[in-house]
Amino acid sequence: MIAVVDYGVGNLFSLKSSLSEIGTEASVTSDPDEIRRADKIILPGVGAFGDAAGKLRAAGLEDVIKGEAGSGKPLLGICLGMQLLFDRSFEFGEHRGLGLIHGEIRTISEVIPPDLKIPHIGWNALQIKKKAPILKYVRDGDCVYFVHSFAAFGCEADLVATAEYGAELTAAVQRDNVAGCQFHPEKSGPVGLAILRAFCEECVSC
Repeated sequence: MIAVVDYGVGNLFSLKSSLSEIGTEASVTSDPDEIRRADKIILPGVGAFGDAAGKLRAAGLEDVIKGEAGSGKPLLGICLGMQLLFDRSFEFGEHRGLGLIHGEIRTISEVIPPDLKIPHIGWNALQIKKKAPILKYVRDGDCVYFVHSFAAFGCEADLVATAEYGAELTAAVQRDNVAGCQFHPEKSGPVGLAILRAFCEECVSC
């Protein structure tokens, strides 16, 4: 069973529907014991980093997620959930993340041309940088759906895919059993479902 973490900031219905479509049992939960019992964990998220990090801690889930990931349990962060995996974010101040993947979250305005709109919204092709189990069904050039104004920087060691939006932006990362997608697989059609299927089928560190 997969635990989809509910801490008040996730697109939970679409994600649970996508998991159902690939035949995967999922529980949307904020119960620490249920998260511990799960085989895998998905951390979704939309909104601002500081607010989401605060809600995660207020719900008593930060240590649960870090502990389960530290034990080797597969964890997938999606969009803001991926950003929370990192050391820190500079979105409206400086905020501490979960520290499961090294790097930091900064505005994409630092690297993209000034004529491009922020947030970055729409379909973009993935540029695969290295093999990763989370991307085992994905081909270079497959398109996925993004909605974001901030991105991960300084994560070259764990970078597995980028997307072009006036600059190469982090699209997916993986460090051992912890993986993250800046895009929304639950909104990315067959490619997104394939990514979720890859995560559900096996430990992402295998």
